[in-house]
Amino acid sequence: MIQVKNKIGVPKYKQIIHNIEDAINNGKLKKGDKLPSVNEIKKLNKLSRDTVLMAFNELKNRGIIQSVVGKGYYVSSENINVQQKIFLLFDELNSFKEDLYNSFLENLEEHIQVDIFFHHFNETIFQKLIQDNAGDYNSYVIMPANFKNTSQTIQILPKDKVYILDQIHEDLENYSSIYQNFEKAIYTNLNTISDSIKKYHKLNFIALNHNQPKSLIKGFVQFCEEKEIPFEIVEKTSEQPLIKGELFIIPDDKSLLRIIKKMKRQSFVLGKDIGVISYNDTLLKEIVEGGITTITTDFNEMGKNLAQMILNKEQEKIENPNKLIIRNSI
Repeated sequence: MIQVKNKIGVPKYKQIIHNIEDAINNGKLKKGDKLPSVNEIKKLNKLSRDTVLMAFNELKNRGIIQSVVGKGYYVSSENINVQQKIFLLFDELNSFKEDLYNSFLENLEEHIQVDIFFHHFNETIFQKLIQDNAGDYNSYVIMPANFKNTSQTIQILPKDKVYILDQIHEDLENYSSIYQNFEKAIYTNLNTISDSIKKYHKLNFIALNHNQPKSLIKGFVQFCEEKEIPFEIVEKTSEQPLIKGELFIIPDDKSLLRIIKKMKRQSFVLGKDIGVISYNDTLLKEIVEGGITTITTDFNEMGKNLAQMILNKEQEKIENPNKLIIRNSI
């Protein structure tokens, strides 16, 4: 039975936690066992209901117990070493998101458990994952992608436990975040190489993947209009051949490979007949066709900063740095 003592210098809710941990450690409680009810513990120890719930909620956030509606609380894990659980919701997994994930794990402490989920740009899945996991974690890291009104979905989560990652929208301005400023990144970096760009008579932004940040296009258009360079936003696959003297800005890797295939078919030389600038650097882009010029953020830095924010319980907004890597493709 759970017993709480007075005047021993340990908060009463902590004593409840220690009682349950000791019972699990000693084998008196095992996975699947039911705990005494909130009312039982409350009456036995003359406690407030809030004190008992505070203890149960902490154990629930650590994944040690779970609640079953109408039945009570049960032991869900015998691993009492887990002190903190983090809900990590990515849009998708690719090579650079994997770098972010690995960096995040490497910079956390051993007793922290990270559960990763993916919404694959499906808003229904996104909403369901948030709803199903609300109240079960100490921290919630969320990639909202291009979803509108995300704040309405995540308002069921404690605001001080939510961290927005990668893209941030107007309705999320009041949340802690580590984000990319996509509009500034493309506009600033294109300006850096504007002299090299002048040799091309037209710029094309390949926007076949509608999951890409809309602000990329905004920064691209601003640059082209200020420099008075003809441009086109390409939203549909075209079987038309490439035209010499055009530069392609390509955020997604599938479109990059399609352009390179067309270029080879037409015996064009990259960086001479056509130009290419890609987004998000990978090892492959260092090698393909002598190297693809990229605008990229530092995903390792993003993961490291995210871990530090959570460990230090900081409420900040951090713009992740970006850079231009100039290679053979322009």
